[in-house]
Amino acid sequence: MKYLISGGGTGGHIFPAVSIANALREADPNAEILFVGALGRMEMERVPEAGYKIVGLPIRGFNRSQPWKNVSVLIDLARSLRQAKRIVRDFRPDVAVGVGGYASGAAMKAAAWAHVPVLLQEQNGFAGVTNKLLRNDAAKICVAYDNMERFFPADKILLTGNPVRANLTQGSPDKACAYFNEQFGVQFRQDRPTLLIIGGSLGARTINESILQGLDQLLAADIQVVWQTGKVYYDKCAQEAAKIMPEEHNRLVITPFLNNMPDAYALATVVISRAGASSISELCLLGKASILVPSPNVAEDHQTHNAMALVKQNAAVLVKDADASLRLVPTTLRLMENPEQCAALRTHILKLAQPDSARRIAEEVIKLVPKH
Repeated sequence: MKYLISGGGTGGHIFPAVSIANALREADPNAEILFVGALGRMEMERVPEAGYKIVGLPIRGFNRSQPWKNVSVLIDLARSLRQAKRIVRDFRPDVAVGVGGYASGAAMKAAAWAHVPVLLQEQNGFAGVTNKLLRNDAAKICVAYDNMERFFPADKILLTGNPVRANLTQGSPDKACAYFNEQFGVQFRQDRPTLLIIGGSLGARTINESILQGLDQLLAADIQVVWQTGKVYYDKCAQEAAKIMPEEHNRLVITPFLNNMPDAYALATVVISRAGASSISELCLLGKASILVPSPNVAEDHQTHNAMALVKQNAAVLVKDADASLRLVPTTLRLMENPEQCAALRTHILKLAQPDSARRIAEEVIKLVPKH
Protein backbone atom coordinates (compact mmCIF):
# COMPACT_ATOMS: atom_id res chain seq x y z
CA MET A 1 0.00 0.00 0.00
CA LYS A 2 1.04 3.61 -0.60
CA TYR A 3 0.21 6.43 1.81
CA LEU A 4 0.66 10.15 1.25
CA ILE A 5 0.91 12.20 4.47
CA SER A 6 1.00 15.98 4.53
CA GLY A 7 1.13 18.76 7.09
CA GLY A 8 3.52 20.70 9.26
CA GLY A 9 4.69 24.17 10.06
CA THR A 10 4.76 23.41 13.80
CA GLY A 11 5.67 20.45 15.98
CA GLY A 12 1.98 20.13 16.82
CA HIS A 13 1.35 19.05 13.23
CA ILE A 14 4.58 17.17 12.57
CA PHE A 15 4.54 14.85 15.57
CA PRO A 16 1.06 13.42 14.87
CA ALA A 17 1.98 12.98 11.20
CA VAL A 18 5.11 10.98 12.04
CA SER A 19 3.26 8.96 14.69
CA ILE A 20 0.59 7.98 12.17
CA ALA A 21 3.29 7.00 9.68
CA ASN A 22 4.99 4.85 12.32
CA ALA A 23 1.69 3.14 13.14
CA LEU A 24 1.01 2.47 9.44
CA ARG A 25 4.47 0.98 9.02
CA GLU A 26 3.98 -1.15 12.12
CA ALA A 27 0.73 -2.49 10.66
CA ASP A 28 2.31 -3.01 7.24
CA PRO A 29 6.14 -3.05 7.17
CA ASN A 30 6.06 -3.02 3.35
CA ALA A 31 3.97 0.14 3.11
CA GLU A 32 5.39 3.02 1.05
CA ILE A 33 4.99 6.38 2.76
CA LEU A 34 5.68 9.79 1.24
CA PHE A 35 5.39 13.10 3.10
CA VAL A 36 4.59 16.44 1.53
CA GLY A 37 5.65 19.58 3.41
CA ALA A 38 6.26 23.29 2.93
CA LEU A 39 9.73 24.38 1.84
CA GLY A 40 11.63 26.14 4.61
CA ARG A 41 9.42 24.79 7.40
CA MET A 42 10.57 22.47 10.18
CA GLU A 43 8.99 19.35 8.67
CA MET A 44 11.65 19.40 5.95
CA GLU A 45 14.19 18.48 8.67
CA ARG A 46 12.12 16.59 11.23
CA VAL A 47 10.50 14.11 8.84
CA PRO A 48 13.80 12.85 7.30
CA GLU A 49 15.19 12.58 10.85
CA ALA A 50 12.29 10.21 11.55
CA GLY A 51 13.28 8.08 8.56
CA TYR A 52 10.76 9.18 5.93
CA LYS A 53 11.06 10.80 2.51
CA ILE A 54 9.53 14.25 2.10
CA VAL A 55 8.87 16.52 -0.87
CA GLY A 56 8.56 20.27 -0.33
CA LEU A 57 6.06 22.69 -1.86
CA PRO A 58 6.68 26.46 -2.23
CA ILE A 59 3.52 27.22 -0.28
CA ARG A 60 3.13 29.96 2.35
CA GLY A 61 0.44 31.32 4.60
CA PHE A 62 -1.59 34.39 3.71
CA ASN A 63 -0.53 37.74 5.13
CA ARG A 64 -3.68 38.85 6.94
CA SER A 65 -2.30 42.16 8.19
CA GLN A 66 -0.97 43.29 4.78
CA PRO A 67 -3.28 41.77 2.14
CA TRP A 68 -1.57 43.54 -0.76
CA LYS A 69 1.46 41.30 -0.24
CA ASN A 70 -0.55 38.18 -1.06
CA VAL A 71 -0.08 38.33 -4.84
CA SER A 72 3.15 36.33 -4.59
CA VAL A 73 1.47 34.02 -2.07
CA LEU A 74 -1.28 33.23 -4.61
CA ILE A 75 1.34 32.57 -7.30
CA ASP A 76 3.11 30.12 -4.97
CA LEU A 77 -0.23 28.51 -4.13
CA ALA A 78 -0.92 27.88 -7.83
CA ARG A 79 2.59 26.43 -8.27
CA SER A 80 2.10 24.23 -5.20
CA LEU A 81 -1.21 22.87 -6.48
CA ARG A 82 0.40 21.96 -9.81
CA GLN A 83 3.30 20.25 -8.04
CA ALA A 84 0.94 18.44 -5.67
CA LYS A 85 -1.08 17.10 -8.62
CA ARG A 86 2.15 15.83 -10.17
CA ILE A 87 3.22 14.19 -6.88
CA VAL A 88 -0.12 12.42 -6.55
CA ARG A 89 -0.02 11.30 -10.18
CA ASP A 90 3.52 9.91 -9.89
CA PHE A 91 3.25 8.36 -6.40
CA ARG A 92 -0.31 7.06 -6.85
CA PRO A 93 -1.25 6.80 -3.14
CA ASP A 94 -4.03 4.52 -1.92
CA VAL A 95 -4.96 6.97 0.86
CA ALA A 96 -3.92 10.56 1.65
CA VAL A 97 -3.67 11.81 5.26
CA GLY A 98 -3.74 15.51 6.14
CA VAL A 99 -2.83 16.81 9.59
CA GLY A 100 -3.14 20.56 8.99
CA GLY A 101 -0.71 23.23 7.84
CA TYR A 102 -0.19 25.00 4.52
CA ALA A 103 1.15 22.07 2.51
CA SER A 104 -1.67 19.82 3.65
CA GLY A 105 -4.21 22.01 1.85
CA ALA A 106 -2.56 21.64 -1.56
CA ALA A 107 -1.66 17.95 -1.14
CA MET A 108 -5.10 16.85 0.08
CA LYS A 109 -6.87 18.90 -2.62
CA ALA A 110 -4.76 17.24 -5.30
CA ALA A 111 -5.49 13.80 -3.82
CA ALA A 112 -9.24 14.48 -3.77
CA TRP A 113 -9.15 15.62 -7.41
CA ALA A 114 -7.51 12.28 -8.24
CA HIS A 115 -10.29 10.42 -6.33
CA VAL A 116 -7.88 9.26 -3.62
CA PRO A 117 -9.63 8.80 -0.24
CA VAL A 118 -8.63 11.56 2.21
CA LEU A 119 -8.46 11.27 6.01
CA LEU A 120 -7.94 14.43 8.08
CA GLN A 121 -6.58 14.61 11.61
CA GLU A 122 -7.50 17.70 13.64
CA GLN A 123 -5.50 18.19 16.82
CA ASN A 124 -7.27 21.17 18.38
CA GLY A 125 -10.64 21.96 19.93
CA PHE A 126 -11.04 24.77 17.41
CA ALA A 127 -10.49 23.45 13.90
CA GLY A 128 -7.69 24.91 11.79
CA VAL A 129 -8.41 26.81 8.58
CA THR A 130 -6.89 24.17 6.30
CA ASN A 131 -8.89 21.28 7.70
CA LYS A 132 -12.11 23.32 7.62
CA LEU A 133 -11.52 24.07 3.93
CA LEU A 134 -10.94 20.37 3.25
CA ARG A 135 -13.91 18.99 5.21
CA ASN A 136 -16.01 18.23 2.10
CA ASP A 137 -13.11 16.38 0.46
CA ALA A 138 -12.50 14.08 3.44
CA ALA A 139 -13.89 10.59 3.84
CA LYS A 140 -13.06 10.55 7.58
CA ILE A 141 -11.99 13.22 10.08
CA CYS A 142 -10.21 12.11 13.26
CA VAL A 143 -10.55 14.58 16.14
CA ALA A 144 -9.29 14.94 19.71
CA TYR A 145 -12.25 16.77 21.27
CA ASP A 146 -16.00 16.38 21.57
CA ASN A 147 -18.47 18.76 19.91
CA MET A 148 -16.52 19.11 16.66
CA GLU A 149 -19.77 18.91 14.66
CA ARG A 150 -19.71 22.71 14.51
CA PHE A 151 -16.73 22.43 12.15
CA PHE A 152 -17.14 19.11 10.35
CA PRO A 153 -19.95 16.85 9.06
CA ALA A 154 -21.03 14.67 11.99
CA ASP A 155 -21.06 11.46 9.94
CA LYS A 156 -17.36 11.84 9.12
CA ILE A 157 -16.08 12.48 12.66
CA LEU A 158 -14.17 9.89 14.70
CA LEU A 159 -12.96 10.68 18.24
CA THR A 160 -9.45 9.21 18.29
CA GLY A 161 -7.42 11.74 20.27
CA ASN A 162 -3.93 12.95 19.40
CA PRO A 163 -0.89 10.67 19.16
CA VAL A 164 1.64 11.14 21.97
CA ARG A 165 5.21 9.96 22.43
CA ALA A 166 5.22 6.22 23.01
CA ASN A 167 7.71 6.27 25.92
CA LEU A 168 5.92 8.90 28.04
CA THR A 169 4.27 6.34 30.30
CA GLN A 170 7.58 4.64 31.11
CA GLY A 171 8.93 7.19 33.59
CA SER A 172 9.21 6.71 37.35
CA PRO A 173 9.65 9.12 40.30
CA ASP A 174 12.67 7.29 41.70
CA LYS A 175 14.50 7.42 38.36
CA ALA A 176 13.59 11.11 38.09
CA CYS A 177 15.07 11.92 41.50
CA ALA A 178 18.25 10.01 40.71
CA TYR A 179 18.57 11.75 37.34
CA PHE A 180 18.03 15.30 38.60
CA ASN A 181 20.19 14.80 41.70
CA GLU A 182 23.08 13.50 39.60
CA GLN A 183 22.78 15.92 36.67
CA PHE A 184 21.98 19.13 38.57
CA GLY A 185 23.38 18.59 42.07
CA VAL A 186 20.00 19.01 43.78
CA GLN A 187 18.48 16.91 46.57
CA PHE A 188 15.10 15.86 45.23
CA ARG A 189 12.92 13.41 47.17
CA GLN A 190 9.95 11.37 45.98
CA ASP A 191 7.83 12.39 48.98
CA ARG A 192 8.11 16.14 48.34
CA PRO A 193 5.58 17.87 46.01
CA THR A 194 7.12 18.70 42.62
CA LEU A 195 6.21 21.50 40.22
CA LEU A 196 7.05 20.95 36.55
CA ILE A 197 7.09 24.07 34.33
CA ILE A 198 7.18 23.54 30.55
CA GLY A 199 6.71 26.06 27.77
CA GLY A 200 7.92 24.14 24.73
CA SER A 201 11.43 23.77 23.30
CA LEU A 202 11.66 27.51 22.60
CA GLY A 203 10.01 28.45 25.88
CA ALA A 204 7.09 30.70 26.73
CA ARG A 205 7.89 34.30 27.62
CA THR A 206 4.83 34.97 29.78
CA ILE A 207 5.27 31.78 31.82
CA ASN A 208 8.97 32.42 32.38
CA GLU A 209 8.49 36.06 33.39
CA SER A 210 5.65 35.13 35.73
CA ILE A 211 7.73 32.42 37.41
CA LEU A 212 10.63 34.86 37.84
CA GLN A 213 8.29 37.40 39.40
CA GLY A 214 7.11 34.89 42.00
CA LEU A 215 10.24 32.79 42.29
CA ASP A 216 10.93 33.91 45.86
CA GLN A 217 7.53 32.49 46.88
CA LEU A 218 8.27 29.16 45.15
CA LEU A 219 11.71 28.96 46.79
CA ALA A 220 10.19 29.60 50.21
CA ALA A 221 7.60 26.82 49.79
CA ASP A 222 8.35 23.21 50.73
CA ILE A 223 8.32 22.04 47.11
CA GLN A 224 10.85 21.11 44.46
CA VAL A 225 10.74 22.74 41.02
CA VAL A 226 11.78 21.56 37.54
CA TRP A 227 11.72 24.58 35.22
CA GLN A 228 12.22 24.15 31.48
CA THR A 229 12.76 27.71 30.24
CA GLY A 230 13.38 27.04 26.55
CA LYS A 231 16.72 27.91 24.98
CA VAL A 232 15.71 31.50 24.17
CA TYR A 233 15.08 32.44 27.82
CA TYR A 234 17.49 30.20 29.71
CA ASP A 235 20.37 32.62 30.32
CA LYS A 236 18.15 35.39 31.69
CA CYS A 237 16.14 33.02 33.88
CA ALA A 238 19.24 31.29 35.28
CA GLN A 239 20.96 34.60 36.04
CA GLU A 240 17.91 36.13 37.73
CA ALA A 241 17.26 32.95 39.74
CA ALA A 242 20.87 32.90 40.97
CA LYS A 243 20.38 36.39 42.45
CA ILE A 244 17.30 35.28 44.39
CA MET A 245 18.10 31.72 45.43
CA PRO A 246 19.68 31.17 48.89
CA GLU A 247 23.00 29.34 48.81
CA GLU A 248 21.70 26.35 50.75
CA HIS A 249 18.67 25.90 48.47
CA ASN A 250 18.81 22.58 46.59
CA ARG A 251 15.29 22.09 45.26
CA LEU A 252 15.35 24.00 41.95
CA VAL A 253 16.36 22.71 38.52
CA ILE A 254 16.56 25.24 35.67
CA THR A 255 17.26 23.87 32.21
CA PRO A 256 16.76 25.10 28.63
CA PHE A 257 15.41 21.73 27.54
CA LEU A 258 14.36 18.48 29.22
CA ASN A 259 15.72 15.36 27.58
CA ASN A 260 14.04 13.15 30.17
CA MET A 261 10.34 14.03 29.89
CA PRO A 262 8.94 10.61 30.95
CA ASP A 263 10.67 10.78 34.34
CA ALA A 264 9.95 14.50 34.77
CA TYR A 265 6.25 13.90 34.18
CA ALA A 266 6.27 10.90 36.54
CA LEU A 267 7.68 13.00 39.39
CA ALA A 268 5.41 16.02 38.83
CA THR A 269 2.60 16.77 41.27
CA VAL A 270 1.45 19.80 39.26
CA VAL A 271 2.37 20.84 35.71
CA ILE A 272 2.31 24.39 34.32
CA SER A 273 2.03 24.32 30.54
CA ARG A 274 0.81 26.07 27.44
CA ALA A 275 -2.33 24.52 25.94
CA GLY A 276 -1.10 23.15 22.64
CA ALA A 277 -2.84 20.03 21.40
CA SER A 278 0.12 17.69 21.93
CA SER A 279 0.80 18.97 25.45
CA ILE A 280 -2.81 18.54 26.49
CA SER A 281 -2.97 15.03 25.05
CA GLU A 282 0.13 14.11 27.08
CA LEU A 283 -1.33 15.56 30.28
CA CYS A 284 -4.59 13.65 29.73
CA LEU A 285 -2.82 10.35 29.08
CA LEU A 286 -0.64 10.74 32.18
CA GLY A 287 -3.42 12.09 34.40
CA LYS A 288 -1.60 15.19 35.62
CA ALA A 289 -3.01 18.03 37.71
CA SER A 290 -2.36 20.96 35.39
CA ILE A 291 -2.42 24.74 35.20
CA LEU A 292 -2.81 25.83 31.58
CA VAL A 293 -1.68 29.22 30.28
CA PRO A 294 -2.94 29.36 26.67
CA SER A 295 -0.77 31.27 24.23
CA PRO A 296 -2.62 34.25 22.74
CA ASN A 297 -0.33 34.25 19.69
CA VAL A 298 -1.91 31.35 17.80
CA ALA A 299 -4.46 31.14 14.99
CA GLU A 300 -8.11 31.41 16.05
CA ASP A 301 -6.99 31.49 19.73
CA HIS A 302 -7.21 27.69 19.55
CA GLN A 303 -5.18 27.11 22.73
CA THR A 304 -7.88 28.78 24.80
CA HIS A 305 -10.47 26.49 23.20
CA ASN A 306 -8.24 23.50 23.99
CA ALA A 307 -7.88 24.59 27.61
CA MET A 308 -11.58 25.35 28.10
CA ALA A 309 -12.51 21.85 26.95
CA LEU A 310 -10.65 20.60 30.06
CA VAL A 311 -11.71 23.37 32.43
CA LYS A 312 -15.40 22.70 31.72
CA GLN A 313 -14.83 19.10 32.86
CA ASN A 314 -12.98 20.20 36.03
CA ALA A 315 -9.89 18.59 34.50
CA ALA A 316 -7.50 21.56 34.58
CA VAL A 317 -7.04 25.08 35.95
CA LEU A 318 -6.87 28.02 33.54
CA VAL A 319 -4.77 31.15 34.02
CA LYS A 320 -5.07 33.65 31.18
CA ASP A 321 -1.84 34.87 29.62
CA ALA A 322 -2.74 38.48 30.47
CA ASP A 323 -3.27 37.56 34.14
CA ALA A 324 -0.28 35.27 34.58
CA SER A 325 2.13 37.81 36.09
CA LEU A 326 -0.22 38.31 39.05
CA ARG A 327 -2.04 34.98 39.28
CA LEU A 328 0.20 32.14 38.08
CA VAL A 329 2.43 31.60 41.12
CA PRO A 330 -0.29 32.18 43.79
CA THR A 331 -2.66 29.84 41.91
CA THR A 332 0.10 27.23 41.68
CA LEU A 333 0.91 27.35 45.39
CA ARG A 334 -2.75 27.11 46.37
CA LEU A 335 -3.18 24.05 44.17
CA MET A 336 -0.03 22.34 45.46
CA GLU A 337 -1.24 22.88 49.03
CA ASN A 338 -4.57 21.24 48.21
CA PRO A 339 -4.13 17.46 47.69
CA GLU A 340 -7.90 16.96 47.33
CA GLN A 341 -8.12 19.38 44.38
CA CYS A 342 -5.06 17.81 42.76
CA ALA A 343 -6.65 14.37 43.09
CA ALA A 344 -9.93 15.61 41.56
CA LEU A 345 -8.09 17.15 38.60
CA ARG A 346 -6.17 13.92 38.02
CA THR A 347 -9.36 11.86 38.11
CA HIS A 348 -11.20 14.08 35.66
CA ILE A 349 -8.35 14.59 33.18
CA LEU A 350 -7.74 10.84 32.97
CA LYS A 351 -11.31 10.40 31.75
CA LEU A 352 -10.46 12.54 28.71
CA ALA A 353 -7.45 10.44 27.66
CA GLN A 354 -7.49 8.70 24.30
CA PRO A 355 -4.83 5.94 24.43
CA ASP A 356 -3.38 4.33 21.30
CA SER A 357 -4.43 7.26 19.12
CA ALA A 358 -1.84 6.68 16.39
CA ARG A 359 -2.81 3.02 16.04
CA ARG A 360 -6.52 3.85 15.94
CA ILE A 361 -5.98 6.53 13.29
CA ALA A 362 -3.84 4.15 11.23
CA GLU A 363 -6.61 1.56 11.36
CA GLU A 364 -9.06 4.10 9.95
CA VAL A 365 -6.58 4.97 7.19
CA ILE A 366 -6.23 1.30 6.24
CA LYS A 367 -10.02 0.89 6.16
CA LEU A 368 -10.14 3.48 3.37
CA VAL A 369 -7.81 1.50 1.08
CA PRO A 370 -10.55 -0.70 -0.49
CA LYS A 371 -12.44 2.46 -1.49
CA HIS A 372 -9.56 3.30 -3.78
